[in-house]
Amino acid sequence: MNGTWEALADPTRRSIVEHLASGELTAGEVAARFDASRPGISRHLRVLREAGVVEAQERGRQRVYRLAPAALDELEQWCRDVRMFWGQRLDALDTEIARGARARRQEQA
Repeated sequence: MNGTWEALADPTRRSIVEHLASGELTAGEVAARFDASRPGISRHLRVLREAGVVEAQERGRQRVYRLAPAALDELEQWCRDVRMFWGQRLDALDTEIARGARARRQEQA
């Protein structure tokens, strides 16, 4: 998954992924959505493909790109794990804050 994060670290590549979230696009259709050169967009698509974030299929003379669900599933699982990790710690912090507040009220009484 490390390659996935590296591929998505670039804002242009994240934007490409966002465009592909709405459906398949040819390389030319992807490039048309950016001010960057076609060779530059092709390099971004190659990085995404090599990282497993997108898949490409030859259709005649065109290459059609789509998101690769497995890579996104890995990212989603990582986000769930991090949320659970921090959720548990924040719940524990809430408990400690409540205990401290109760102790202060008891001291004042």
